[in-house]
Amino acid sequence: MPFAGGHPAGTPEDILTGFVIAQGEALGRPVGVAIDRAGALLVADDVGNSVWRVTPAMPK
Repeated sequence: MPFAGGHPAGTPEDILTGFVIAQGEALGRPVGVAIDRAGALLVADDVGNSVWRVTPAMPK
């Protein structure tokens, strides 16, 4: 969700997808989020028993 002035300002944007395949089977289940010291998004995945670290794409 984009923010401006500390308030939601715009339409939500997907930044992490692909946890459910077309047949409805869960490949992952995000159950918690946090921000690390570097500003990356951390997502706990209950099904995959993983923690995903999401950062902005690096320019080529």
